[in-house]
Amino acid sequence: MEILSHRMKELRNERGWSQDRTARELDMVLRTYCRYESGEKDVPFSFVIKIADLYGVSLDYLAGRTDGPDFEAR
Repeated sequence: MEILSHRMKELRNERGWSQDRTARELDMVLRTYCRYESGEKDVPFSFVIKIADLYGVSLDYLAGRTDGPDFEAR
């Protein structure tokens, strides 16, 4: 879970977005987003898919299975 939270924050910061903007982009409550990003709350898989779609990265990258955010063939 730690790697997911770290990568969520990293991707958000790369775009210069606030947590508030990111929560709005994802159509969710700011407090919930903050708890996901800080690792306080378990992130549901459906939300991980939304994050991957928002940032255009693979689920493997968010899960720490790859080092690059691009989609990689296996």
